[in-house]
Amino acid sequence: MKIAVIGTGYVGLVTGTCFSESGNYVTCIDIDETKVSRLQAGEVPIYEPGLEEMVKRNTKAGRLTFTTSYADVIPDSKCIFIAVGTPMTADGSANLDSIWKVAESLAPLLAEDAVVIIKSTVPVGTNRKLAEILKSLTGREVDVASNPEFLKEGAAIDDFSKPDRVVVGVSRPEVSDVLHELYKPFLRTEHPFLSMELESAEMTKYVANCMLATKISFINEMANLCERVGADINQVRRGIGHDQRIGFSFLFPGVGYGGSCFPKDVSALISVAHDREMEPSILNAVDQVNTAQKRVLFDKINRYFEGDLAGKTVAIWGLAFKPKTDDIREAPALVLIDLLLEAGVSNIKVHDPVAMENVKAEYGDKLSYFDHHYDTLDGADVLVIVTEWNEFRHADFDYIRHKLTQPVIFDGRNLYEPSKLKAKGIKYFGIGLSSEKNLD
Repeated sequence: MKIAVIGTGYVGLVTGTCFSESGNYVTCIDIDETKVSRLQAGEVPIYEPGLEEMVKRNTKAGRLTFTTSYADVIPDSKCIFIAVGTPMTADGSANLDSIWKVAESLAPLLAEDAVVIIKSTVPVGTNRKLAEILKSLTGREVDVASNPEFLKEGAAIDDFSKPDRVVVGVSRPEVSDVLHELYKPFLRTEHPFLSMELESAEMTKYVANCMLATKISFINEMANLCERVGADINQVRRGIGHDQRIGFSFLFPGVGYGGSCFPKDVSALISVAHDREMEPSILNAVDQVNTAQKRVLFDKINRYFEGDLAGKTVAIWGLAFKPKTDDIREAPALVLIDLLLEAGVSNIKVHDPVAMENVKAEYGDKLSYFDHHYDTLDGADVLVIVTEWNEFRHADFDYIRHKLTQPVIFDGRNLYEPSKLKAKGIKYFGIGLSSEKNLD
């Protein structure tokens, strides 16, 4: 099948590359000439494990190409996936300008049997509006489908290749058949292909992300309560996680969620509810808890130093919003950095395995950047861990204690066992630990 994917961001590039890996001929279209040139040269502009090798392999095989030209690709494409950004606006709603611009570019070039599929996360009603726009521009009915993505950054190749389900929203069963055929190679383990109405598919994406965000905010709020009552959230998490109705997934306390999906999607669904004159109390609480949680590490550090952070040196391990990605959008580390700078910290020494260039583009010489995480420790008054990269999990605590001016670690991901650090003479503060009460 000949496929066009419009947009070479995270979703578009992974989608196009994985479809080409299964034998389809895929062309990815982007208006950014520099990005297209880099991709044509085999240079992937985002970090995702396994993606660069797959791009190079399929480009060499002639199944994956990149262009800025709609006219060269769209007329021969059976399926056109729209995977452009839908960023959050000031009022929390999704900005759909890029979707409508794509529609205008597509309309005069579409083949009679083409199917236009929105892969981007869009509010309920967007697909039907797109169908109306395409009809007005072409003078005929155009098949439009919703196909929300459920990719985790850092595991996107596996998520696409081995999905736990594929969701499509369609207006005609024949469109569902086309998409089912396209996804068959990825559904050989009997995971379901779920065909539903357009609105239900659009809503499924938002509800899925908001449910996961709710679990994160819930366990974070419980962790904060554990600190105040002298309980340990790690023990509590184990106590509830073995209940099959609850499970362990997304019940790890931390410093809040970030990235390009959860914050945007929670805000967008709140906006959808407001547009329908409904007050989404749970979603409001999820968002409020998460915003507050991003301050937790700073508040702990500030209390420890009794409000006197001026002139201090802070080492930070982990800048991306999660491991295995260079994505710093809505990252808790950036909130911490901003608060530390505002408090007068004189030197913030940072390390992240892949996200440092993105942070450097944001902060420039306001921070000190180090290629190895241990190099951040020289002269630092405190070590703060924000992102749970695997290379941080088995640390040399004797070396850390020797390098820090005072042996104290603030861990936003509960990577370490408090008793072990206590035995090493290191003060250790995590999230939701019973020992936290000595900070008050």
